[in-house]
Amino acid sequence: MDAAGTANTPLRTRVAWVDVAKGFCIIMVVMMHSTLGVEKAVGANGWMNYVVEFARPFRMPDFFMIAGLFLSARITAPLRLYVDRKILHFAYFYVLWLTIQFVLKAPEFASDYGWGGALLFYLKSFVEPFGTLWFIYHLAIFFAVTRLVHGRVPAWLVWLVAAGLEIAHINTGSMLIDEFASRFVYFYTGFILADAIFRFADRADRHLLFGVGYLAVWSALNAACVFGGISKLPGISLGLGFAGAVAVCTFSVLLAKTFVLRPLTYLGANSIVVYLAFFLPMVVTRSILLKLGVITDIGTISLLVTAAGVIGPVILYEFTRRTGWGTFLFVRPAWARIDQPWRSKPGQKAAIAPAE
Repeated sequence: MDAAGTANTPLRTRVAWVDVAKGFCIIMVVMMHSTLGVEKAVGANGWMNYVVEFARPFRMPDFFMIAGLFLSARITAPLRLYVDRKILHFAYFYVLWLTIQFVLKAPEFASDYGWGGALLFYLKSFVEPFGTLWFIYHLAIFFAVTRLVHGRVPAWLVWLVAAGLEIAHINTGSMLIDEFASRFVYFYTGFILADAIFRFADRADRHLLFGVGYLAVWSALNAACVFGGISKLPGISLGLGFAGAVAVCTFSVLLAKTFVLRPLTYLGANSIVVYLAFFLPMVVTRSILLKLGVITDIGTISLLVTAAGVIGPVILYEFTRRTGWGTFLFVRPAWARIDQPWRSKPGQKAAIAPAE
């Protein structure tokens, strides 16, 4: 999610379609959790389930591929700066929001496992990613691994190993291991093939028929594989992941020409804000709608819960930004940094690192 710089980077230095893609994908992620949560609660599927399943092959691959797109310009940064911006950055938000989620769920955990078991579960979450926070946990790992192998191991060999891990469909039961094995190839591909991806996007931008044609062929193929029950097969899942990630980039290039540019760009520039905080408005809205019983269509409920999961974090973020209260929720404070560039100029205000 740290694909295009920081949230306060001037727009002219950002790539519009990248933010649009991130905005589109964060909606897809919230939609998945919202829809599956509603369907689990009611014990039945709604029409939104088809959208969620269609997006499954490319939803996370695209996020990770985009996260690696701009890394080439930073991979050789001084180690202290790199660790601060690419590892500790995500570690701070992981620990903070892990603690927030744990506090909210502690009574439930204590009732199931006792307070000792609940505390052990919390400590274990520093090794095994907790719930929806696994994405930023793995981003820190991906940035660290890429830095370690860069210049030491041939890129083609790293890619082959990463692709092999995805094709192997490793299932150890450990989210740390399993998600690394299935996702790292997309992040690394974004890193080593960034120029090719940008050239493809530029071609889709200049040739409308090319972009639309690709999307038409891809959507038919993706739907056939997903609803034909073969999208998760070894090799096919990798191909669909890449094809879908490129499709999202292409779709985002086209969307960037429409009226949805501004809202999706905003969501993309602040995608980690939504990712960190969507769980609470999602759960609250789901509970209220199901208890009221005014709306009975499962798909519609899922859509409303999705909207709440996206809008809720934005409202909270804007509140903290405009009032200055609780800014630590989304902006990494000076004490949580190790590069501390402000010290070079006496009297300069301490720098902060936004969540995005």
